[in-house]
Amino acid sequence: SGKSSVSLLMYFKRQYIIDCSCYFVFQVRRCGKLNAPENGYMKCSGDGDNYGATCEFSCIGGYDLQGSPARVCQFSLGWSGTEPSCTPMNINTGVRTAAALLDQFYEKRRLLIISTPTAANFFYRLQLGMLQPAQCGLDLRHVTIIELVGVFPAQLGRIGLKLMPPALALQLRLLLRIPHYNFNMVVVDKHGVDKERYPFPATPAELFTLIDSFPLRKDEMKLQAEAGQSCP
Repeated sequence: SGKSSVSLLMYFKRQYIIDCSCYFVFQVRRCGKLNAPENGYMKCSGDGDNYGATCEFSCIGGYDLQGSPARVCQFSLGWSGTEPSCTPMNINTGVRTAAALLDQFYEKRRLLIISTPTAANFFYRLQLGMLQPAQCGLDLRHVTIIELVGVFPAQLGRIGLKLMPPALALQLRLLLRIPHYNFNMVVVDKHGVDKERYPFPATPAELFTLIDSFPLRKDEMKLQAEAGQSCP
């Protein structure tokens, strides 16, 4: 939007001169500002609401995008598509293979897999005790904890409050070559790559330093800073 002036000089045959100044007001067509969905991000071109501007939406790790991933400001002053929202991932622990389980987290969540031969294992209990007050930092880094407890056939897997069948927990150990009879912890990135293994408990600071060094994490940190997302 803005105002511009144009000056005109008009000459007639009898040498009359008329000086005319005209003003033109330009109004940019706007659709109105959009907001980022809760638990998500928004990136817009142009001014963010001018005609032709495109806004793209994404969700933080652990959430799935519902609605339009991108919306365009149209000439009618309305936005194309439907309003986006971010809903929590619905993790299916009833899948038949460990690969199918891991596929659900691909490009969405990092995994911290904690394996122990018994729930009474000292290292296991120490590790959980250190991670409990660091939950905000884990969420900020899109980390899901998977616990593998016991030795087959008396073993189980757990993701939050969801239990995994013993056979699936065994498959996960075999797939990632995790020892059955001693404590072990594996960090898996969003592309399913085994990044680090710990035979002893690791502090949250150690884990966060490792995860913050991942290339994809750099972009996440920038988006989170722009959105004001941080831990106390």
